[in-house]
Amino acid sequence: MTTLAPRQVKPEQASRLRTWMLDGLTDSTGRHQGPHGKPAPEHKKHSWWNVMCLTGVDYFSTLGYQPGIAILAAGVLSPLATIILVIVTLCGALPVYRRIADESPRGEGSIQMLERLLPRWWGKILVLCLLGFAATDFIITMTLSAADASAHLIENPLLGSSLHGGEVWITLGLLTALGAVFLKGFKEAIGIAVVLVWVYLALNAAIVVVAVMHVLESPQQVTDWWSLLNQTGGGNPLAIIGVALLVFPKLALGLSGFETGVAVMPQIKGDPTDTPETLAGRKRGAKRLLTTAALIMSTFLIFSSFACTVLIPAAEFQPGGGANGRALAWIAHEYMGSVFGSVYDVSTICILWFAGASAMAGLLNIVPRYLPRYGMAPHWARAVRPLVLVFTTIAFIITIIFKADVDAQGGAYATGVLVLITSAAIAVTLSCRRKGQRKRAVGFGIISLVFVYTTIDNVIERPDGLKIAAIFILAIVAVSFASRTKRSFELRTTEVTFDEAALTYIAETPDPLRIIAHEPRKLGAANYRHKIDNAGFVGRAPDACCALFIEIKVKDSSEFEHAVHVRGIERHGYRILEVEAASIANSIAAVLLEIRDRTGLMPHVYFRWTEGNPVRNFAKFLLFGEGEIAPVTREVLREAEPDLTRRPWVHVA
Repeated sequence: MTTLAPRQVKPEQASRLRTWMLDGLTDSTGRHQGPHGKPAPEHKKHSWWNVMCLTGVDYFSTLGYQPGIAILAAGVLSPLATIILVIVTLCGALPVYRRIADESPRGEGSIQMLERLLPRWWGKILVLCLLGFAATDFIITMTLSAADASAHLIENPLLGSSLHGGEVWITLGLLTALGAVFLKGFKEAIGIAVVLVWVYLALNAAIVVVAVMHVLESPQQVTDWWSLLNQTGGGNPLAIIGVALLVFPKLALGLSGFETGVAVMPQIKGDPTDTPETLAGRKRGAKRLLTTAALIMSTFLIFSSFACTVLIPAAEFQPGGGANGRALAWIAHEYMGSVFGSVYDVSTICILWFAGASAMAGLLNIVPRYLPRYGMAPHWARAVRPLVLVFTTIAFIITIIFKADVDAQGGAYATGVLVLITSAAIAVTLSCRRKGQRKRAVGFGIISLVFVYTTIDNVIERPDGLKIAAIFILAIVAVSFASRTKRSFELRTTEVTFDEAALTYIAETPDPLRIIAHEPRKLGAANYRHKIDNAGFVGRAPDACCALFIEIKVKDSSEFEHAVHVRGIERHGYRILEVEAASIANSIAAVLLEIRDRTGLMPHVYFRWTEGNPVRNFAKFLLFGEGEIAPVTREVLREAEPDLTRRPWVHVA
């Protein structure tokens, strides 16, 4: 097999601003990790517990607002509902993502698992929908975390009331700072995350210990809570548990962090004996990361939920209350003094702000992994800085719409988190079923049903999340297909290769080099003879040796960029260039240009007009790679080669 060297494209003369904005293009294949698309081998690898801190700035930072949101959602049932949430986390989400870590050690995650399980357009449409929910998850993580950081700043007693009423502006300022960090460059994230996470967890541990001690010293408060709990269930323990099962989906914020955990897997240091095929050390480290993070978070959730429910008056959780969005901070100020409380506020503000950085990094990794590869994003979507501006602008809009209200954004955040976890559980179930692991498939199927119920319940209770996700999905789908349509005339092949037979046929065909497009479904000798007789040659060429046929078999029309391999075969005495590709017109144009560059001859390609409605044929080209072949081939060649004297000829009879 002979490989032809790819053509060199002259770089455009761009302004300094354009050059700066498009600097650091990410790898559309997803093989390169990190917000600025640097190759993974160039990155320093880290111990699993260091990487846990990178995902932990998102996961652990939810302690800043999770207890307060849980109490608003479940009231006195919050501790029991939290226990159920922890059981679902440890027995449901954790096994699912440990399995995903096994199957996607390069950080592809559950979305790419589903893409592989559901190929062609069905898989890509599903990916677009999941990207909408992922965008909801990550964008709301940024806005909700920044809003809660501003709440901690505003409610700090040392600042008094000087900042009240400025929630939106403070949140916008934090988001602007976040965007500025990524415009400049995001480096050494793990080192910063390690410091923030361990300081934050240490402060939270101190608060929880003090809170539990006060609970033990105030049995009357526990008795009051127990009385309210019994009133909720009418004194029936089974009824209380049943009600807790019904309300626990409202606490789904505590399930965040798992998708990020598998996304950062390429940063984990593996074993010296790891190979690109096995990556056993990386997988083991990722499982430790997921398990340790889940255990730490579960412990904090249980104790903080109980302490906040018992110690904090219910009125403080209402809008304008001191514990609204900052329950643990309220305990810190109330029981440990303003100095410690202020230190905790600073730590919380930092980790919440950096949680937005984790979410931004997730978006910058996930968008270039899919949309450019599908042809469903402009070229600049491979660059970091334009995407940072887009995501920051969206975050501004969400913040203004929700007025930087933490509680109002909780439903949207939970919806994004739950849909991703549900899709992950379904992906693992399907994977086990395909591999014949029936018992595991049944187990993961049950987990999937639990998450399906949790998601549906959350959507019914808080439909805002679904509405926001639907807006993201519609926007992504609309932009994606508009981009695909606009880019449909691009030369989309990444590489063209020829086998020896194909090269021999090309070399032995006399000048002018005539190539006849032929449908691979019509393989009879009479069909080839008819094509030669009716090709419309200038100076007719009745002999088979005077022309080549080219046949394109469409294998997966949903793919956008693809490599092309040309095989030379002989059928009924006719020489044929056979190609498997995603699009007939684009592949023919690519082959013609490669033949021109290799031989120095100007190839002529011959078509018949396509029967049927032109609009319908163009739609067939966009969706199935077929349809209006002749004019589309000519348009692809026109865009790829502006010089008319160097452009292969297209003839239509």
